Amino acid sequence: MAVLQMQRVSICALKKDRKSILEKLQSMGILEISQVADEDDAFSRMDTMNARVSFEKKANIADQALDVLDGYAPESKSMFASLEGKKLIGSSRFQSAVADKEKIMDTAADLIQTSKVIAEKKAAILKLENQIESLTPYLSLEVPMNYSGTKKVAMFIGTMAAETQLQDVYSTLAEQLPEVEAVDIQIISSDQDAVYLAVLCMREDASKVEEVLRSAGFARPAQLSEEVPSVKTQELKESIQQLNNEIKEQEDKIKSCAEERERLRYISDYFRMRAEKYEVLGTLPQSQRTFVISGYTAKKFVPALEKAIGANYDCVMDVEEVGEEEEVPTILQNNSFSRSWEGIVESYGLPKRGEFDPTTIMSFFYVFFFGMMLSDAAYGAILAIACFVLLKKFPRMSPGMYQSIKLFMFCGISTVIWGILFGGYFGNIVDVVSAKFFGTTITPAALWFIPLNDPMKLLVYSMLFGVIHLFVGLGIKGYMCIKNRQFMDFFCDVVLWFCLVVGLILMLLPSSLFASIAQTEIVFPDVVNLMAKVLAIFGAVGIVLMSGRGTKNPGIRLALGAYDLYNITGWLSDVLSYSRLLALGLATGVIASVINQMGSMVPNNIFGIIAFIVIFIVGHALNLAINLLGAYVHTNRLQFVEFFGKFYEGGGKPFEPFCADTKYVDIKEET
Repeated sequence: MAVLQMQRVSICALKKDRKSILEKLQSMGILEISQVADEDDAFSRMDTMNARVSFEKKANIADQALDVLDGYAPESKSMFASLEGKKLIGSSRFQSAVADKEKIMDTAADLIQTSKVIAEKKAAILKLENQIESLTPYLSLEVPMNYSGTKKVAMFIGTMAAETQLQDVYSTLAEQLPEVEAVDIQIISSDQDAVYLAVLCMREDASKVEEVLRSAGFARPAQLSEEVPSVKTQELKESIQQLNNEIKEQEDKIKSCAEERERLRYISDYFRMRAEKYEVLGTLPQSQRTFVISGYTAKKFVPALEKAIGANYDCVMDVEEVGEEEEVPTILQNNSFSRSWEGIVESYGLPKRGEFDPTTIMSFFYVFFFGMMLSDAAYGAILAIACFVLLKKFPRMSPGMYQSIKLFMFCGISTVIWGILFGGYFGNIVDVVSAKFFGTTITPAALWFIPLNDPMKLLVYSMLFGVIHLFVGLGIKGYMCIKNRQFMDFFCDVVLWFCLVVGLILMLLPSSLFASIAQTEIVFPDVVNLMAKVLAIFGAVGIVLMSGRGTKNPGIRLALGAYDLYNITGWLSDVLSYSRLLALGLATGVIASVINQMGSMVPNNIFGIIAFIVIFIVGHALNLAINLLGAYVHTNRLQFVEFFGKFYEGGGKPFEPFCADTKYVDIKEET
């Protein structure tokens, strides 16, 4: 429940220890590099661009080789493979692969080259298949396609429109070339695109015959085979078969390298780490014999740095407090339960330096509201058990995924509790099953009350929980004001608003409006009613007079105060927003009851039981998915808009330490 105090650490060490110090800092992952020293006559910076680009290129080559292996020799993975996280390996195993990095990179290059060869051969096959397709209409032709005829008889082939009839062609020739009679036309084949013709005529009439045919849509093929089409087609098929055999050999060659997959991953991460190290190296001010590295770390991490670096190397380590105006990264520290909600806070914006960390307080309200919205014990049990199993089965999943699943597990437990309070177990499934299949209705007793039977009661409690949530937010603002010794802000922006809102609530409770909503009448003593009016008037007048205290102009000051007082409508809308607790809680139960009612309509026999089970599983799975999403979205909204709106600004900079940010494996190192 705190933002860790940050300090700036500067290390001046001998240049001969530069490599080992950087590697130690990278393995520890607790220092964010932020240099403050500028270049001068004594210190300069290395140009590490070429080396860094070279390492990144090698890492990409290894990644490409892994993609090739995944394409031709994929690993068998379960549907939950994305939850497994990075594999943890020993340092000796990793260093063994690094020692063979040249050989492994040669393997990567061979894999990429082999994949290119396969791609080229597949392109060649596609080209040959296109040639076969162009020859297919002429397979019945018993002479080469480029055969021009004999000494006296000319022959040529071509195509005409698909609807062309042979008599139409002869009619066209008779009309336009009545003097030419020695013409023979044969249809080789036809399809939906064209009619394929072979034309024979006297050689001296060939040009005139072709000209007339062209006017009717005749066209010669773009490519003419020098062989008989059937023979050429067979040759092409044999070439395709040969290429397929060669592709098979190349694929087998790739598959034989599958055992190198792990080492390729190690090398990819190795070069990625080297690129990161050289990126940092390029920022270090260095002299002929020394170098300086500076950055931010949490105060609690400083002893570890002093032990790992200061005690093992000839260096000077300077630790100093950060300046007032210095923007430092934010590290949150919370207990095991609340840590799961740090991602929710970060998605809104980390607290700035000196700002209150709302994670712990928000986590309790989050679980409380989420369970109230989903509000079905069976749904909550499914969610909690599923998340618990995933956490136990995949302990190496990414930290973000781990915390998210842990969050939903706690939300599932809260949902179970609320479901027991409201008597919801797959809606009213116990009532339906007992009445339909056993002839007697059994209704589980609600530990508190059933929302479907008393929705207005749930609405009143939703508003009550909302007011408590908002008051806690306003209280946090007051705490921050006192902590920063802003006592006037505490009185004007917190105390006066508490007076106004509490006074208005006390005035509302005995009213007929509240009695009609809550279906109960509250009567306060006269002194309480008087106190409510006094609090409301005191708060309102104080807000009008003090909200514009930053200006000396009395007119502007009153105008600003009146405008701020208008924000009471914002409080009203905020409180009404908590009616979503009622809406989503009822939605879960109503939809579940409708699904159960649909299932109860089937016949009371074996087929009806099967249909009931299908309707039950599909319907409740959809209901759980929809309302789970709704509870998540609307619970976030209550935190981000209503709760955070009372005190929280955010905008902090996330802590980005210099660490071994690997892609495939985690290496066992001292951290």
